[in-house]
Amino acid sequence: MQKLLYIFLLSVLSFEVSAQISKPKYANEFLAIGVGARSFAMGGATVASVEGASAGYWNPAKLSSLKTDHSLDLMHAEYFAGIAAYDYLGFATSIDEDSKMGFSLIRFGVDDIPDTRFIYDANGALNYDNIRFFSAADYAFQFSYARNLKFLDGLSFGANAKVIHRTVGEFAKAWGFGFDLGAHYKWKNLDVGLVARDVTGTFTTWYHNITLIEDIYTQTNNEIPENTTEMAVPRLVLGSAYTQKLPYKFSIMAEVNFDATFDGERNAYISEEKFSVDPRAGIELGYDNMAFLRFGGNNLQKIKNFNGTERWNGQANIGVGFKYKVLQIDYAFTDLGNSSESLYSHVFTMIFNWNAKK
Repeated sequence: MQKLLYIFLLSVLSFEVSAQISKPKYANEFLAIGVGARSFAMGGATVASVEGASAGYWNPAKLSSLKTDHSLDLMHAEYFAGIAAYDYLGFATSIDEDSKMGFSLIRFGVDDIPDTRFIYDANGALNYDNIRFFSAADYAFQFSYARNLKFLDGLSFGANAKVIHRTVGEFAKAWGFGFDLGAHYKWKNLDVGLVARDVTGTFTTWYHNITLIEDIYTQTNNEIPENTTEMAVPRLVLGSAYTQKLPYKFSIMAEVNFDATFDGERNAYISEEKFSVDPRAGIELGYDNMAFLRFGGNNLQKIKNFNGTERWNGQANIGVGFKYKVLQIDYAFTDLGNSSESLYSHVFTMIFNWNAKK
């Protein structure tokens, strides 16, 4: 744990001398959306209690708690009335008793965007058949590894290596690479998780096909983009979960997370010049490890009213889950837009678990 914190703090300090690289506040923000209907229903408070393949995203150390030989997660969600699609595939498997690994693929994209550069024929006539279409999509491929540590019972460590690819049709593309580190400790009914995302900084380099857009940008007096490198600075997530068995095969689990970002002031509950902290909380009521009811709250923000006064507003989520043999289906009613003013959405996740262990 001390080594994890040392690496994280050293990485944060090293960013102060890398002025030649831009550090936008929301670089690669599509990777902060989250995955899995269970986690959405619990407001993203899940780094200590997450299980299965989605642990590779939330906390790679939790892969060590995998209770099946193999786990496959599939999720599809839509943003903005179907304009944008968000898809996730995760797979986890056991290497041996103490080691697990996983793979994740995330895609967030807007498809069928009209390209009207050729809408006029050579003779100046308007021809809608000349409209072409392209996609703007963000991809992330992630490899995860977790291992139980022998020197302290209940302690596990995990890491992610991730490759990022972003495209805007033929106009621009970007490649990036980064690492996440995670730790998990279990003591009786208490779980504690710690994740350092983008621990060394995730660098993404953009390449622009200037020949396709130079004429249009010049005619419209727009600045021609240049090839640049962006860096997503680290973020630290600390979470704690407690599980209590109840009579008649019921159980209840509650988790609280604190998501700390270091890219400047954000509209969060704790907001300072150098960092912000966003609290998240979730509750899961289970019956016989088969049926689940979930609640969560997150995205606590200060909203300004029309009369100039301010008020705190948050996001509420709810969901259910059902598990039978190898199949598990989770559902969440949540605000995918991560804003209290946008409409709520329905998210489904289908999970397949082979050779479940008691």
